Order: sequence, then C-alpha cells, then structure tokens
Amino acid sequence: MEIADSGFIFSDDVKKIDPIAVHHYLSTQSYWAQNIPLEAVKTSIENSLCFGIYKDKIQVGFARWITDKATFAYLADVYVEEVYRGQGLSKKLMSVMLFHKDLQGLRRYMLATQDAHELYAQFGFKAIEHPDRLMAIVIKDAYK
Repeated sequence: MEIADSGFIFSDDVKKIDPIAVHHYLSTQSYWAQNIPLEAVKTSIENSLCFGIYKDKIQVGFARWITDKATFAYLADVYVEEVYRGQGLSKKLMSVMLFHKDLQGLRRYMLATQDAHELYAQFGFKAIEHPDRLMAIVIKDAYK
C-alpha cells in the first residue's frame, strides 16, 4: 500500500523503512525508548506491521502495529520528525493505517501516549474503561 499526498509518500513497504533513521529517533528523541539498541529496533520492525512517511525518499515518520491481524493490535513507536510536524502528517498516517487491510475486523486496538491524546481521540481512541483489569511488567531503563 502506498499513498502520495502533498509531496509525501505513506507506505507499508517494509523494504522502504530506514532502520537507522528509526533507531536514531527512538534512541535519542523519544521518551519511551531512550538508548534502545539498533538490533532491537530491527527485530521490532521485522515482527510488526510497519508504516513509513517519506519526503524525497528520506524517512520523516514511522509507526508500527504489533498485531495478530485477527483480534488485536497495539500501536507503537509513532513519530514524525520535528521539522515536519504541524503539517497534518500524523493525522494522515493514522487514517492510512486504520484503513489497512490487516487492521480490519479486530476487536481491540490499543496504544499508550504521554502527550498525543487529542490526536488519537480523533480516531476513536479513549481512556481504558476498566484500567484495573490491565496489568504490565515494566522494565524501567531497559536499554541502559
């Protein structure tokens, strides 16, 4: 799947993804994956449904879904390079992803965010109805 819009390409072609660019953003600029090893990023890309945003063949955004493609999908590692923010790219990416054939008919879509609640609410995401039912093992500073 590939969509061209306003000089940007939105694609699910994993061959187009630049793992070095994704690693650089995640390991140095994200609040959730500081210092993540390059090999961990490569493995996550290989085992997820990934989407990239490209401008002049350079990766400027990324997102991946951890999914069984039948019942559940978790959105992770979403970013748009700072210089390209404010152009509606995150909204376009969400639209493209949510209509992807491998994300249809699922019973649950999840994500975690510190600061993008308004973006995701536009696409139907809301606070967990019963947060007391969710549990997690969280390894703080896993990549240090």
